[in-house]
Amino acid sequence: MAVPLPRPHPDDVRIACAGLLGGLLLWGVGLGVRGPRDPIILWDGRWPILVPLVVMAGCELLRRTCPRTGLLIGVAALTVDTITQGNLVTWVMFTDLVYAAVLYSTPVAARRVLWTAGVMTVVGTVVPLAAWRKPEALLVGVVVGLVAFTPAATGWIVRNHRDAAEAARLRAEQTALLAEMDRTQAVTAERARMARELHDMVANHLSAIAIHSTAALSLDDPKTTQDALAVIRENSVEGLAEMRRLIGILRDDSGDLEPAAAPTLDGLGALVEGARANGLDVGLDTEHADSLPAPVELAAYRIVQECLTNALKHAGPGHVTVTLRQRDGSLAIAVISPYGRQDGPRAPGSGAGLVGMRERTALLGGTFEAGPEDSVDGKIWAVRVTLPVTDHPQGDPE
Repeated sequence: MAVPLPRPHPDDVRIACAGLLGGLLLWGVGLGVRGPRDPIILWDGRWPILVPLVVMAGCELLRRTCPRTGLLIGVAALTVDTITQGNLVTWVMFTDLVYAAVLYSTPVAARRVLWTAGVMTVVGTVVPLAAWRKPEALLVGVVVGLVAFTPAATGWIVRNHRDAAEAARLRAEQTALLAEMDRTQAVTAERARMARELHDMVANHLSAIAIHSTAALSLDDPKTTQDALAVIRENSVEGLAEMRRLIGILRDDSGDLEPAAAPTLDGLGALVEGARANGLDVGLDTEHADSLPAPVELAAYRIVQECLTNALKHAGPGHVTVTLRQRDGSLAIAVISPYGRQDGPRAPGSGAGLVGMRERTALLGGTFEAGPEDSVDGKIWAVRVTLPVTDHPQGDPE
């Protein structure tokens, strides 16, 4: 089954029609390349001129879809034109076929056409000069160069510029794509940072509020209700203060994303006292340098804060221990709490706290472990974190 030829490009149809009409006009007024008595003419008369003209116009229809086929047929038509009186438009259309063959063919074929045209120009210059030994023989090389090499070289230059423009366009698209990916990643990272910060800031206070409000509603005791309301008010005020600090960070356009009031390890004492006020039995044991990198201090503070929040919500009755030790260039954090069902009111949990602690640890290149363990006192829930103590960039580790 024969494969149909591809449909010619509309511009090629216009070029073919213009070339055919221009050739017919020259043929009609009797303008030819050679006179009727030229000795090179083997096919005399005016009508034979139309054969290569029509064939060459047909080849123009293939200049984009099948450029090599069109050029080969065009070479045959030009050869026939040389044994007739000739038509200038036929030669002009042939130069366009050479140009199109270099511009639209494959790189290998385009390079081959260019080299062939160059060799033909050299041969067309040297051979006639050696055979006739007259300066006029150089005109043969000039004609061959104008008909073959000049359009081929022009096509090669245009092709190189087109390829360079296409490469630049692709690079621009890739750059835009990478910029969009970076922007998306930056937005995602910032959203994750805001989510961790918001969770760590208010989860502890809201959990205490939920637990004490449940206790106040479930027990018909005026003193218990009054104590619960006092704890609720205290946690509400502290939660609002934390929220104001977060809003201040988001509204700050000075580039300082972490204000000077960022939590540090010096605030662990107050954090533990707050947990005790919420009814949690907590012990704190720390041993570290007075000054640690700000990202490490903030991450350690947030991890301890989240562990105490989880203990308040989920831990069974018993003692909770918080231990910090600085050893061999790292800060080890361990929070141990009783493992079991809580007797009193429970606050719901989504698991976002463990995810946030794991993300904070990973951003600083540390290790994170959390899960139940067996001990001499029974089953416990242990969170063990190791943070490298190195010179991190100042600010939030997120």
